[in-house]
Amino acid sequence: MNKKTIIIYALLFCAVAVISPWIGSESISPAEVFSAGTAAPTPAKEIFWLQRIPRVLLALIAGGALALTGAAFQVLFRNPLVEPFTLGISGSSSLGAFITILFPCLWLRWGPFSSVQLFAALGAGTSLLLIYTLSNRPEGVDIYTLLLAGVTISIICSGAILLLTYFSDPHSLVIFQHWMMGGIDIIGYQSLFSLAPLLLPAIVVLFYHSKELNHIALNDEMAMGHGVDIKTVRRNVFIGGGLAAASVVSIVGPIGFVGLIIPHAVRRISGLDQRTVLPCSFFLGGASLALCDAAARTIIAPTELPVGIITAVIGGPLFIRLLVSRRLHKL
Repeated sequence: MNKKTIIIYALLFCAVAVISPWIGSESISPAEVFSAGTAAPTPAKEIFWLQRIPRVLLALIAGGALALTGAAFQVLFRNPLVEPFTLGISGSSSLGAFITILFPCLWLRWGPFSSVQLFAALGAGTSLLLIYTLSNRPEGVDIYTLLLAGVTISIICSGAILLLTYFSDPHSLVIFQHWMMGGIDIIGYQSLFSLAPLLLPAIVVLFYHSKELNHIALNDEMAMGHGVDIKTVRRNVFIGGGLAAASVVSIVGPIGFVGLIIPHAVRRISGLDQRTVLPCSFFLGGASLALCDAAARTIIAPTELPVGIITAVIGGPLFIRLLVSRRLHKL
């Protein structure tokens, strides 16, 4: 584990956290935010503390969780294309959220939690259980069956969503389309509180198994020779990563490429030690999504773009470049 490298990524994460709240269509100065005197909050203070700070925090946490999950899954399945989208988690979460949006009678709220979040998490949990059941063998999880099951479930969920659009009223369809684009346009801190019950334990599980993932990255035989319980580690990482991704997608929608590109970038820059890659992926993923969100709310100000569009526009070409460079490296 390279502690100096982790500290550098953490400093970048903190720098983005400090700078991003000051970026937006409305110009705000530190004097307006930190001025004392009036009892009633000023518009500048409300924008800063109730809109931008929660939004930046959510972007940092969501981007970090998606990148962390992608890094763990790519090592666990020894496949550079694995991320929450590949395994059907995002598709099943989207289907669960769409069902709630389509049927207003299902809309409920309990404190910081909503039924959209609940059904999205249930959709992801159902797909995780189904994928794991289909791929589980007496000797362990079959990786290829797991990936095929994930892709198949993702296609089924996409088809179900297309079918449900025919029964949707225009208002529900607009809401869902906006959610599908991925967005971090929140007000207040309720969404951050609702992330904690699923996300925090999931992150702890992924970091806890970083040492075992180093052995699994080589091959199963060497991992078993080092005393790694491969079946248990795969199950725990799979469930932990799935819960992390589901909790994020249920709040911000399916944001692509963060879980795919960021781990590759970290490994190319900082090596292959998972004890370094996992925390660095979290820090770089969070910083990247926060910067993309800052761009989303300023490019065509005062109108805001969904951040999922920004990540797709930037992530797509970067991934193509990565594929080309890998191919040239093999020649």
